[in-house]
Amino acid sequence: MFLDYFALGVLVFVVATLFYAVIAIHDIPHLIAMARNHPQDAIGVATWVSLFTLHAIWPLLFIWAAIYRRLHRTLAPRRNSPEGAFAHEQLYELRIPRTLK
Repeated sequence: MFLDYFALGVLVFVVATLFYAVIAIHDIPHLIAMARNHPQDAIGVATWVSLFTLHAIWPLLFIWAAIYRRLHRTLAPRRNSPEGAFAHEQLYELRIPRTLK
């Protein structure tokens, strides 16, 4: 009798652990996107959609979240470089209306 209840407890524990592990694994692209200051919140929503579509788009979400920082770094000039300083000055000029100068 005791072993029946023990086996039931172990079964419930294993099922609950697997449930939370699947959700934790599917949250990885969203955590990567938040750590890299990704401008779109769609990755978090798409991870839940991927959970309900049997992981069909999860690899694409992982790539989308992981590639953002590298792509952003290579396309944007650094502020310390001469072209970066010029680009930031031009951006500052665009943001401030001319009536405020």
